Amino acid sequence: MEWDEDLDAQGLLCPLPVLKTRKRLKAMQTGMVLRVLATDPAAVIDIPHYCAESGHALIGAGEIGQAQYYLIRRI
Repeated sequence: MEWDEDLDAQGLLCPLPVLKTRKRLKAMQTGMVLRVLATDPAAVIDIPHYCAESGHALIGAGEIGQAQYYLIRRI
């Protein structure tokens, strides 16, 4: 899977990963994909929930080392 922009939220705690994700997505064009890297344990719940509430599409997720990654398509 490919993405257009990266957001490194590693080391940040709730609610910062979601707040930074929201800000970055607002600056992106519709259809672009953002990859978010996060180490906050709450991100596993918070980021998918944010996508569901905001209407953005969570199109992928997984692990890279100790971080979780999320691929989000801006809608």
